[in-house]
Amino acid sequence: MTLDLNELKLAREQADCLADEHAVEAALDRMAEAITTRLADTNPLVYTVMNGGLIFAGRLLPRLPFPLEVAYLHATRYGHAIQGTLLDWRVRPTQDLRGRTVLVLDDILDEGHTLNAIIEHLKAEGASTVLSAVLVHKLHERKAYPGMRADFTGLDIADRFLFGCGMDYKGYWRNAPGIYAVKGL
Repeated sequence: MTLDLNELKLAREQADCLADEHAVEAALDRMAEAITTRLADTNPLVYTVMNGGLIFAGRLLPRLPFPLEVAYLHATRYGHAIQGTLLDWRVRPTQDLRGRTVLVLDDILDEGHTLNAIIEHLKAEGASTVLSAVLVHKLHERKAYPGMRADFTGLDIADRFLFGCGMDYKGYWRNAPGIYAVKGL
């Protein structure tokens, strides 16, 4: 695949900013407070879903003022495509989950197939409680289960093709500080 850096730069320049850095920071503060209230005394194991959850976790975890264990897993449906259907486990959870409270951090809850599969896997491995936190809940009616939501959500965002704060456009722009929508998608 030939990469066109000019096309990537143009996509960022023309994108609509749906949540600026200040809105993201405020959402992270609200989430941290809610997570702390719920999990501070549970010795949680926090799994970051790679690659999308990396930026979100890096910004959220320092706001959690209690002991926790951090790990990662990698499951994806998209790769560098803009849509996909098959779940690809690239790195499965490796910690002993029996009896643990687990918090899964991911960048976005779009349709929810990936997050649901991850949660079901963690439960099957013996976690006593599995909670989820996403920076973005995409607003639409195509969820894997009607009414599906994460336990902790930062921002509700319109149903557009998003990037920034961990979400990517063709593998790029995860590092954008806000939430952006690609023009025309």
